[in-house]
Amino acid sequence: MRILVFANTPAHVHLYRHAVDRLDAAGHDVLVLTREYACTTDLLEFFGLPYRRYGTHETHAPSKPELARELGEQFGRIGWESRRFDPDVVFGRGPYAALAGTVTRTPTVLVLDDEPGDFNHTVSRPFADCILSPDVTRRDLGDDHYTFEGFKECAYLHPDVFEADRAIHEYLAIDPDGPYVLVRFNAMDALHDAGIEGFSQAQRRDLLEHLSEHATVFVSDESGTMDFNDLPARPYDLHPALIHDAMAGADLLVADTGTMVNEAGLLGTPALRFQGTDDHEYGEFAELERAGLAEQFDDYTAVRDRAVDLLTTDAAAGKRWQQRRAKYVGDLVNLTDLIVAVAEAGGELEGLESDVREALQPRTPVQ
Repeated sequence: MRILVFANTPAHVHLYRHAVDRLDAAGHDVLVLTREYACTTDLLEFFGLPYRRYGTHETHAPSKPELARELGEQFGRIGWESRRFDPDVVFGRGPYAALAGTVTRTPTVLVLDDEPGDFNHTVSRPFADCILSPDVTRRDLGDDHYTFEGFKECAYLHPDVFEADRAIHEYLAIDPDGPYVLVRFNAMDALHDAGIEGFSQAQRRDLLEHLSEHATVFVSDESGTMDFNDLPARPYDLHPALIHDAMAGADLLVADTGTMVNEAGLLGTPALRFQGTDDHEYGEFAELERAGLAEQFDDYTAVRDRAVDLLTTDAAAGKRWQQRRAKYVGDLVNLTDLIVAVAEAGGELEGLESDVREALQPRTPVQ
C-alpha cells in the first residue's frame, strides 16, 4: 500500500514515527509530507523517516495576509505532491490532509486530540472518512468519529514503545543526583493559539528566578528568540529527539503549552500547566488531573508557588507521580498499533481484526 502521512509539527512526527517505521518494515510505501517549522524536519532526519517538504511556517504569529499567502502556496504544493505520490490512504489533520485526500480521491484518516473546535476541524471534517480521537474528546465530529482509550501521545510514550535514556543527566552536563526542571514557553503561533496569551515576559523571568533557587532550570523556548544572557536558566540545547528522555528524568515540568504537559504527565513527571488566557476546556487535561498526573492553573502566582512547593517541601512528589503512571498508563491503548492496523486496512474500519476493532468505539460525548 501507499500511505501518505502529514507531520506539520514536531508532535506529529512523534505521533506517527513508530507507525511509519513499522509500515515501511512491512513493505508498504510510506511518505511523510511536512513543512519547515521549529524542529520538525530535524526530527524527521533524526528518525530516518522518508519525507518531502511542502512549505515553511515561521515561529511567530503571522499576519492575516501572510497566513493567506502561506496557505495558498502550501496548498498548491500539497496538491502536486499528493497527486505525484498517489496514496491509497492519507493520515493527518486539518485542511492539509483534507486537501490531499480530496485531490487524490483517497480515504482520509484524521487523528485528533481535544483541541477546541476551530477552522481546522470545520474545514477537514466533511472530507474525512475516519476520525480517531481520545475517548475524553468533548466534541462530536459525526458518524465516522471513533474514540480510543488513551491519548495521542500514547503512540510514542506508551510503556510498550518508550524506554527513557538513563544517561540524560550526562547529556545535560549536570550531577546525576542533581534536580532539574524543564520549562516550556509556547510561541503561540498556531491557528488554535490565536488570541491566546501564556506567560508574559515579566512572568517568565520571575518564574525562572524562583525555580533556579532550587534546581537547574532548562528552558525549551518554542519561538527560539529568548536571550539567556541575564537569566538564571540554560537553554535546552540537546537534540530535540531527546526531549522525552529529558522530561522523564526531570523533577518537574512547567509549561504554557499543552502537548508537553500531556507528555510529562504520561511519563510520570510532575507536570504543571499555566493556562494564561486560554479558557478552553480540554478533555485530556481534565483526565490527567483526575488521574493525578497533571495540574493546571489560570493564576500565575498559583502555578509559580506550586512549582516551588513541589521542589522544596514535597519530596515524595516524583515517586507519587511514578506510582500513578504505573497504575494508569499501562492500561491505555498503544496508539501505534491502532494506526498501523487502520493504515493496512486502507482507512476502512470494517477491515480491521476484531481485537483491534474493539479498541475503537463510536464517539460517546463526555459530559
